[in-house]
Amino acid sequence: MSIQGDYLKIHGELKKELQLANVMQVPRMTKIVVNAGLGEALVDHKVIEKVAYQLGLITGQKPQTTRARRSIASFKLRAGEVIGLKVTLRGKRMFDFFEKFVRIVLPRTRDFRGVPLSGFDGHGNYNLGLSEITVFPEIDYAKLDKARGLEVTFVTNAGNDRGGRALLVKLGMPFEKGKNRN
Repeated sequence: MSIQGDYLKIHGELKKELQLANVMQVPRMTKIVVNAGLGEALVDHKVIEKVAYQLGLITGQKPQTTRARRSIASFKLRAGEVIGLKVTLRGKRMFDFFEKFVRIVLPRTRDFRGVPLSGFDGHGNYNLGLSEITVFPEIDYAKLDKARGLEVTFVTNAGNDRGGRALLVKLGMPFEKGKNRN
């Protein structure tokens, strides 16, 4: 069964585990943001098109461009220039991506022993960086011009790391062994 189908069962278990009085306090995943920073796009503008196509394959959704907020002379960067791409996934696409990420992509990473717990931000959200995009099954390594990485952010409404970690563990996120608890 899919992760989305198990969500109601997980919801009840989390309420008991976190000892919450109200059902509305139970942590939920609200969105997943996939981000690729492309500083090299300042020199070669075709990079944006290539990576946009790859992110579209991975997520099933067209990416948005992100622009520089301010100018930085030492990087030869002007405010408003395109320096990255991002995709925000919600609903069914979010759960489909999460399931593919946990069951297919993470086991394909080199020397994988679990994701580190250090990626939590204090508000229950989890950030994870991948150094190579080739771990996704949709990407053909032979067609890549350069190995690029990306960042994945799992946004929850937990409010604290304990609730966010409990939610991600219940959903199947493979954290490092021996470090699943507080």
